[in-house]
Amino acid sequence: MGHNLTYKILKKHLVAGKLIAGKEIAIKIDQTLTQDATGTMAYLQFESLGLSQVKTELSVSYVDHNTLQQGFENADDHGYLQSVALKYGIKFSKAGNGICHQVHLERFGKPGKTLLGSDSHTPTGGGIGMLAIGAGGLDVAVAMAGGAFYLVAPWVIKINLKGKLRPWVSAKDVIIYILSILSTKGNVNCVLEYTGKGVKSLSVPERATIANMGAETGVTTSIFPSDEVTRKFLIAQGRKKDWKKLSQDTDAEYAKTINIDLSKIVPMVSLPHSPGNVTTVREIAGKKIDQVEIGSCTNSSLRDLMIVGGILKGKKVHPDVSLAVAPGSKQVFSMIAKNGTLKDLIDSGARITESACGFCIGLGQAPKSNAVTVRTSNRNFKGRSGTESAKIYLVSPETAALSAIAGKFIDPKNKKYRDFPRIKLPARFDIDDSMIIKAKAVLKTKIYRGPNIGEPPKNTKLADKLKGVVAIKVKDKITTDHIVPAGSYLKYRSNIKKYSEFVFKGVDSDFADRALKLKKNKKDVFIVAGQSYGQGSSREHAAICPMYLGVKAVLANSFERIHAANLINFGILPLIFVKGSDYHKINKGDSITISDIKNCFKKNKEIIVVNKTRNLKIKMKYNLSARQKEIIKAGGLLNFTKNKKK
Repeated sequence: MGHNLTYKILKKHLVAGKLIAGKEIAIKIDQTLTQDATGTMAYLQFESLGLSQVKTELSVSYVDHNTLQQGFENADDHGYLQSVALKYGIKFSKAGNGICHQVHLERFGKPGKTLLGSDSHTPTGGGIGMLAIGAGGLDVAVAMAGGAFYLVAPWVIKINLKGKLRPWVSAKDVIIYILSILSTKGNVNCVLEYTGKGVKSLSVPERATIANMGAETGVTTSIFPSDEVTRKFLIAQGRKKDWKKLSQDTDAEYAKTINIDLSKIVPMVSLPHSPGNVTTVREIAGKKIDQVEIGSCTNSSLRDLMIVGGILKGKKVHPDVSLAVAPGSKQVFSMIAKNGTLKDLIDSGARITESACGFCIGLGQAPKSNAVTVRTSNRNFKGRSGTESAKIYLVSPETAALSAIAGKFIDPKNKKYRDFPRIKLPARFDIDDSMIIKAKAVLKTKIYRGPNIGEPPKNTKLADKLKGVVAIKVKDKITTDHIVPAGSYLKYRSNIKKYSEFVFKGVDSDFADRALKLKKNKKDVFIVAGQSYGQGSSREHAAICPMYLGVKAVLANSFERIHAANLINFGILPLIFVKGSDYHKINKGDSITISDIKNCFKKNKEIIVVNKTRNLKIKMKYNLSARQKEIIKAGGLLNFTKNKKK
C-alpha cells in the first residue's frame, strides 16, 4: 500500500521510533515559531539550555498578542524578545507586522517542511502543505536547540472533498461543518488530510482557514496537498523557489474516510460556548446582535477582507452594532489600503484595529454585558471575549458582514442576497519585510530584561509517594483559558509567581491561595477533572503555574494532546480513571495518597489512588512512553534535558 501525505513527511523527518499509529515517534523540526504570549517563557527556557544559537533551518519570533501595551510589562517583554532573537539567530517580527500564522503563511511556509509552534493554531501551515504542529513553549525551545520533537504517530483521517462551494459559502462554513461531524473531543493523535477534486477549488487562504480551525477538533494537525494552487500562491508572494509538489499516493491508507460535497455546504455557526456547538445560520436568522468582529488568524486574509469590503461597499453598519475589522498582516493592511477596500470598510462605519490577535483573545473590543458578539475567530469559550456574560457566535466573514449591516443574524443563502461580491486577487502581492528583523546570532548582544521577566520555575524530582489534598474538582471540557485566563492577564506570562495568582480564577477564585497553603504545609496538591481536560490554547502556563502552586498530579477522564504533553513537560502526572464513573468517588477537599509510582512505571501497572477521606481505592492508568516516564521522574523536560547533557 502507498503512503498518505502525512506519513510521507513524517518518514523524511523520522529520528526515532516506528511509523505505526499509536506508537511514540520523534521527528526533526525544520522551522519553529513563537508568539509573545508564549515566546518569553520559551526563550527563557532556551537560554537555560546554554546554546550559542538556534539549530533549526528557520526560527521566527512574532509579536502579535499583547500589542495594546497596557502598562510597561508588554513593551518590556517585546524588548526582551527582540534582543534574544538578535543574540541567538532568530528572525523577529515586530508588533504591527501581523498575526504569526498569517505572516508565516505569506513569508516563510514551505510545502513538505515540519513546523513546530508555541501556539495551538500553528496547523494553519497545513494550508500550504506543511506538517505544522502546535506545542508548548518548552517543546519548541528543545526543537530550537536541535532536539527532536516527540509525538504519537497519528491515525490519519481522509477528508475527501468534491464539488465546489457556492456563493455566500466559504471555508469557515466547511470547517464548522466538519466540527459538527467530529466534535471537539475524541480526535486526539489524529491528523485530518484533505484530498479529492474539491481541493483544487480552494485557495491557499481558504485551505489555511480550514487547517487553522481543525485545531478545535483536537487533532494533531491538518494538511492539504501542495499543488498548482499552492504554486501560484507562492509565486504571488515572490517565493516560487519554495514550491514543491506534494500529494498522497493513489493507494494511500487511512484510518477512515469522510466524504464531503462542498456544493452542499450551507452557512454554518458555532453557538456559545464551544466551537463544536454547531447549527446552520438559517436556524438562528433574525436573532439580534450587538457586536461583529472580523479578523483573527482564521479569517483575516486579503481574500476575506476584500469579500467583506465588497459586501459593505455603499452600505452602513446598523446603528446598534459595533463592527471592528483587523487585517491579519501588514501586507493585507497595505493592499486593502491601495485597492480601495479599506475606504469601503471605513465608510461603512467599521472600526479598523491593528494587525494582531486582539479581540480573539480578549485583548480589546470587549463587548457590553450580556452581548451577542459575532466573530470570525476560532474559539468562543465563555469569557474569552473579555466579557464574562457575553455570548460568542463563530461565523464566516460573509455572514458576519451581512449581519453587521442588518443588526441581526442573516442567512447569506437567503434569496435576497444574489449578488455575491466579485473579487480578483492580484498575481503579485505587496512584499515589504522591513518589520522583520533579520537573524544575526550576535553573541555579544545584551539581552534586555525588564522587571517583569523572571526565571523558569524549577520542579523537583518525582517522589515515589505523593500525599496531599484535592484542591479543586472541575467538570468536562475545561480549557486552558479556565486554568489560566488570557486577555489582560497575559502580561504576566513571564512572571510565573504573579500569573499563578489567577489560576482557575473564573472557576474557583480561592484555588491559588488554597494550593499555596497546602504547598507551604508540605502537602501535595491534586486536581480532579472530567473529559477533555486542557482544551484550547497551547499555553504551557496552564501547566507551569499549577506546578508552581504545588500540583503534582491531575486525575481526569481524558486529556487533550497539547496540555497532556505540557503537564508531562513540567513534571505533573496526568492520570486517567480506569472507570470513568470513579470520577465521582473523589471530591474537593479529599485527602489522597498515590504510592509506588516508580515501580508501577517500571512494570506498566495501573496506579492505585487511595482516597483516605472516603476509604476508597481507585485504579488509574496513564498514557506515557518510556521517555515520558523518565521526564516525569526527573521533574520535567528541562531537568531531563539538562541531565542528558551531563
